[in-house]
Order: sequence, then structure tokens, then C-alpha cells
Amino acid sequence: MTNESPRWFKSSYSENGGACVEVTANLTATHGIVPVRDSKRPTDTELNVPTTSFAAFVAGVKAGHFDTV
Repeated sequence: MTNESPRWFKSSYSENGGACVEVTANLTATHGIVPVRDSKRPTDTELNVPTTSFAAFVAGVKAGHFDTV
């Protein structure tokens, strides 16, 4: 396991007044997770999502499965 620090980023679509999430993709290959956090509270605990679950979520978003939420 490496001690690499996460490199956080927000979506390019996140110009909505700060109600955003941030993710880091640089730990995916080495740790098998995608850390997610609230951009308004970056020092709070992050959620570590397994890469397969995060990929399924992104696919669902792209397919419009959450458009009515």
C-alpha cells in the first residue's frame, strides 16, 4: 500500500453554488476505491466507494436512471 495522497477534483458541471461532491481517481488502481467527500466540508470523513460500485453509479447517471430524483 502506498502513502499517496488523494488528488481531489469536482465535476466541470459543478457551478451550482457549492452543493458539490469531490472525488479522487488516483487511488483507484492501487487501493480499489474511489474516495468521495462533500466539497463544503473537506475535512469531514470521506466515503470510500469500491471502484465497481462507483462505475455502476456513473453508468446509471449517464443512462438517466436518476433524472427524476
